[in-house]
Amino acid sequence: MTSDKIIDLLVARLVRDHGRSKHHWRKVLGAVRLYSRDTHPHCNWTVTPTGTSHEISVIESLMDDLRMRHPLLTA
Repeated sequence: MTSDKIIDLLVARLVRDHGRSKHHWRKVLGAVRLYSRDTHPHCNWTVTPTGTSHEISVIESLMDDLRMRHPLLTA
């Protein structure tokens, strides 16, 4: 899975489960940060969301779920 595809997946689930627009969630999510597999062999990506505390909580819960399914991303 690529970083672009994980963002698309996050946005689709957020719109479906919590409403608002794709643009809103992409803005709140920001960019995916990838790390080297040498230093992060179990999970090489993260997102640092901004927004309300509720939005951040929702995103972090969803990210935890997706990290279990897609721990390693490619650029």
